[in-house]
Order: sequence, then structure tokens, then C-alpha cells
Amino acid sequence: PWGRGRPGWHIECSAMAHELLGESFDIHGGGIDLQFPHHENEIAQSCCAHPQGGFATVWMHNEMLLVEGKKMSKSLGNFFTVRDLLDQGVPGEVIRYVFLMTHYRKPMDWTVRKAMDARKAIDEMAGMLGSFGHERLQELAVGNPLPEVVNALADDLNTHEAISLLRRKNLNQRYGASERIDLLDDIYASQLLLGFNLKKHAAALRKASDHGVTLSIVKTARSTPEFAAIAARLEEARALAKQSKDFADVDRIKSALIAAGVEVRMSKAGVELVPGPDFDPAKLEDL
Repeated sequence: PWGRGRPGWHIECSAMAHELLGESFDIHGGGIDLQFPHHENEIAQSCCAHPQGGFATVWMHNEMLLVEGKKMSKSLGNFFTVRDLLDQGVPGEVIRYVFLMTHYRKPMDWTVRKAMDARKAIDEMAGMLGSFGHERLQELAVGNPLPEVVNALADDLNTHEAISLLRRKNLNQRYGASERIDLLDDIYASQLLLGFNLKKHAAALRKASDHGVTLSIVKTARSTPEFAAIAARLEEARALAKQSKDFADVDRIKSALIAAGVEVRMSKAGVELVPGPDFDPAKLEDL
């Protein structure tokens, strides 16, 4: 009925945008690979059909996703989804942190190293919330996000800068200890703004810190939060290695455990760490 050809995916998007959002709306997103010809066609069609409207006010094109420096593709065998990572035991916070540490207009490279660094950074962010004691953590409320964090996000969604501003080193440089106590609610609100609700994680770290001496007792080593965290970290590294085929981090963690007198047992069921008679917890400090 429309002549030769048929309505294609360009006109479909113009039609859906008008039906759901109207002649003008704020933000249109999409991958950089869609900028031409798809989005150019959308603009031409929509502006001709509705010349009184402005179509999209802001266009946000994100770059492509890489895995260990290579383009993600099924042909290379390095294709996986967020759900795949979650099912393998990679925390959602870790995935979010890795993504947000790269500006949306730059290629995002998912690597095992970045995932491990993200876990450490999240531990640090949670530790900041609990750094002034259990009572202050219990009283923690949602304040107002720090102005510098809001400004970073307002500057072309600079999530890398926003997260960096919340790292312990940067907070310590900008604020004294008493200021940080007063601003803790605002620091918490800033973390929430970026999608990190770490209050429970902070409480767990605080409890682990309060009972840290148990790590030196061989009998109870496996039941301590620290030892459980190392086992979880090894399990996560193994899950990531299965995707990237790079087992360097798995080997590094195993070597450190064995050097500390820990027997490492890995199976389909998971990871089990068994301290031996020569177990030396001091050698696990780096983990």
C-alpha cells in the first residue's frame, strides 16, 4: 500500500517517539554506531513531519564495549551479558563501578583487572561510611549530594570524575576529619546518586574490623569475614577468567594463599580454603 519497499527501522523509531513522547522531548540515546544513518534519518523524518516540534533536545551517543581490549562479539567467544556476570557471582556494584569509571563517549573495556580494582574501590567507599564508628554508621541518613559530585555529573555526565571525587584519598585531601564526620550523610547521598547503596556493606566491614583478631587463630580462620572475603574474591576472579580466558589473577591469589599455608580446593560447587598447620595470616594482608 505504500509503494515499493516498506517502512524501515528509521521511520519506526520516529513513529514510536511521536506516539510516546510527542513532537519534542529531552534526551535521545543510543550507540555511536547508530548516529548515521539511523539517527540522521530520524531527525529528517520527524522534523519534516512535525516542523513545529524540536524532536530531541540532547543526543547522547555511547561508545562500544570491549572485552580485554577486543570488541565483544559472539564470533570471538567473548560475548556475555550483565545477567551472565551476576549468575557467575560478580556483584552488581562491581559491574556498575567498572562501567561508570569510563565516560560514556569513550570505549568501555571490561577486564578482569578492572573488575578486581572495582571490588577494592567499593570496599573503600563502604569503609568510608563506617570509618567513624558503629554508632555514626547506625545514625547515617540520606543528606544532600556533594556539590562537586553534582557538578561533575552536570558536565556531560562525567561519572569518572564523580566517582573519583568520592574516593577516600580525594575526600581526605578536601576535608578534615571533623568535616568528613559532618558530611558523612552527604557522602552517602552522593554514593546513592551514582547507584551505590553501601550501608549494609559498610556495616559488614565494620563488624569484620571489630573482630579482626580472629584471623590469627587457625581454628576459626575459615569462619572469619576476612577469610570468607578472600574466598569470594577468588571465586569472582575465577568466574571472570572463564569469560576472558585470562587466569593471571586466579593464579596470583592461589599462589598467595598457598604461600600462606592455605590449601585451595576449587570445584564446580565453588571455592574452599583450608588453612594448614603452617598457616600464616600475616601473609594474607595483601589480599
